Amino acid sequence: MDAVSNQQGAIACWYVIQCKGGESFRAAEHLTNQGYEVFHPVLTIQRKHQGRLKEVTQPLFPYYLFICLDQVVSNWRPIRSTRGVLRLLTFGDRPATIPSQLVETLRSQPHHLEGIHTYFRAGEEITINEGPFKDIEAVFTRCKGEERAIVLLNLLNRTQHLVLPIKSISKK
Repeated sequence: MDAVSNQQGAIACWYVIQCKGGESFRAAEHLTNQGYEVFHPVLTIQRKHQGRLKEVTQPLFPYYLFICLDQVVSNWRPIRSTRGVLRLLTFGDRPATIPSQLVETLRSQPHHLEGIHTYFRAGEEITINEGPFKDIEAVFTRCKGEERAIVLLNLLNRTQHLVLPIKSISKK
C-alpha cells in the first residue's frame, strides 16, 4: 500500500471515488468544502456548438476523482452522502488505494492536462456542408480565429487552401 504522511503524522492514502453521471465537479466541490483533500484532473477541450467552437472543461477521468484519506484520523462517513458521490471504489470490502506516485505524476504534469484539444485535428478528413462546395470532402488544416477554418480542397488536380466558416464543416 502506498501512503503519504500528513500534518498530524498520520498516514494517508489516495482512494478513488465514483461519482454520479455528470456530477464529478459537484462532488469535488462538496468534498473540498467539507475539508477533504481532493484531486480532480480536468481537460480544456473545444466543442462545436451552434456553429462555433466553444472551450469546455471536462474531467480527465469521467465519473471519477481522487481523495486522500487516513484510515484512523479521517471521517469517512460523510463521503457516501455527499452530493454527486456514488460510492468509494472497493475491492471486496476494502477501499481500493491508488499509488501516490500516480497522483503526484498527474499533478506535476499540468501542461498535459490543461492543454486545449481542438474539436477538429490537423489532417482530419471533413465534409463541407454549405455553400458551393457542399458535400465535398476536404482535409482540415487549422483554425483561423474562433469562427473560421482553413481546409485543403483538391480542385482540378490541385490542392487549394480554402477559408470556411466553422459551422459549414463537419467531421466525416
